[in-house]
Amino acid sequence: MKILKDKVIVITGASSGIGKAMADAALQRGAKVAVCARHIEKLAQVYEHTDPDKLICVQADVSVEADCSNLMEYVLSKWGRIDVLVNNAGISMRALFQDTQLSVIRELMEVNFFGTVYCTKYALPSLLKHNGVIVGVSSVAGYRGLPARTGYSASKFAMQGFLESLRTELLHTGTHVMWVCPGFTSSNIRNTARSADGSAQKETPLDEKKLMSAEQCAEIILNGVAQRKRSIIMTRQGKLAVWVNRLFGGLADKLVYKHFLKEPNSPLAKISRRQTV
Repeated sequence: MKILKDKVIVITGASSGIGKAMADAALQRGAKVAVCARHIEKLAQVYEHTDPDKLICVQADVSVEADCSNLMEYVLSKWGRIDVLVNNAGISMRALFQDTQLSVIRELMEVNFFGTVYCTKYALPSLLKHNGVIVGVSSVAGYRGLPARTGYSASKFAMQGFLESLRTELLHTGTHVMWVCPGFTSSNIRNTARSADGSAQKETPLDEKKLMSAEQCAEIILNGVAQRKRSIIMTRQGKLAVWVNRLFGGLADKLVYKHFLKEPNSPLAKISRRQTV
């Protein structure tokens, strides 16, 4: 609790879900928190009862480099430092690659990967000065490619590769780099996941009530930041998927295919139907 007291934490994509839960938990631990999202009206509504001396809301689209630069400049002008950067903003997809417009893949890379790159670039000088922590909120999809999530998996593989390279560069600087893989967590990411044409799914194939809560996930992430963990894979299912994929890649292909074929309205069912026609 004391480790994060009076630290300045920047959290992207914090209008709902894991980002919102992290902001709330960080404030409870005594941190000063800067949050951003594309829609400032929603941010203002979500945090309307929060002490403005402890939290600032900034409109920013992390896929736009200038927005990321402006976000960090504003935080530095307000509080003079950045101690923790949580790259949480992200979008997903659910569609077969053969049906997906390439603009969808590009959008996921711009938000999930380049958003992390841009924010990290402009926060880095202060993070280096204050021996800070850089966090990437990734996914098991960054270890194991998932069907009907080609763009999402690619963006998370890219994020983890970038962060691992950066961590090695900064190994002896006192600045720490880590990523976390929440697994299936109750959030809005599946509702906003892109369809083949780029429109939002507006539905989830999972029973959100049975998933890890965003609040549980946030506590694990902040504890990992305080302990400077190298990486965190949160669920047993996620850890098993990574382990099986490393040791038995062919078996992992079959198990992952079967798992995602069973989800409601699975895009993989289209392939099965096409093969039987």
